[in-house]
Amino acid sequence: MRKLNRSYSLVIALLIALILLITSCGGNDSDEESSSGEQINSQSSDVTLDSEMGEVTIPADVERIIAPYHEDALLALDVTPAAKWAIGETVQDYLTDELQDVPKIEWNLPLEQVLNHEPDLIILENAMDSYEGSYEDYQKIATTYVMTEETTNSWREQIETFGEMLGKEAKAEEVLNQYDEKVADAKEILSNTIGEETVALIWAQGDQFYLFEHNRHSAEVLYSQLGVNQPELVNELGEAQPQWNPISLEKLSELKADHVFLLAEENEQGLETLDNSSVWQNTPAAQNGNVYTMNDPSHWTNKGLIAFEQIIDDILETLTE
Repeated sequence: MRKLNRSYSLVIALLIALILLITSCGGNDSDEESSSGEQINSQSSDVTLDSEMGEVTIPADVERIIAPYHEDALLALDVTPAAKWAIGETVQDYLTDELQDVPKIEWNLPLEQVLNHEPDLIILENAMDSYEGSYEDYQKIATTYVMTEETTNSWREQIETFGEMLGKEAKAEEVLNQYDEKVADAKEILSNTIGEETVALIWAQGDQFYLFEHNRHSAEVLYSQLGVNQPELVNELGEAQPQWNPISLEKLSELKADHVFLLAEENEQGLETLDNSSVWQNTPAAQNGNVYTMNDPSHWTNKGLIAFEQIIDDILETLTE
């Protein structure tokens, strides 16, 4: 009888354990479903953001986005735009691989072209006078978000803002953190290779030359982020102005840079001009063979996470050989 009671007790204990296990699993499933449901709701909720034109509500799950000249920020978030910025046949060459199957849209956003691309969301710069249509015109086609001047001028803020409006805040944080790590690593490498030596950036277009101020395009990466020293002539230029004026060969003779990145497409007239210029050939960088011609200027003359990552790769590959 005592043996029977023991067996009965064992069966009861096993049944209780089984019930508790089933209940626990059911609870976990419920929690997982709840968590998954919250995640889906979070990702599919409309988002209301401040913009240059006041508050704008971005619809959930937008798919077709036009953000002319700011495709870099979209691609950084793994979002392919519905159309890419162009001036005639000119596009942002450094994004060619990512955007090879994306149709072009003219830089001033003709209304008919915008309509043909059937966007869910249009993202514009704050200077509306550069577009063919008005804010109201674009709003009739799709939800239109006009960036503030601050966001227009800051590639980091664009990624953060686009991430917020598209439910990709985590992705935005991830790519920005990865970029900061890349900058820190590159800065340390350059400190150990070129040390206190100075570097300048010159863009040759046709037979004209543009010396980068410390905060223009890729120079921001070189000087502010990587901590590379700028030559005195660059320091004298001061802040970059909207109007970028060419510099004469005579003035370039004052460029006492240890290294020069010369941005010019192949067969650019300016390359031949410099080769035949005794003024240029007598500058320190030219005399020491430290002039590096970069035949794809497109990422050097832009601002964006992808552009800046490519610039850092170019700088490291060139200056650490």
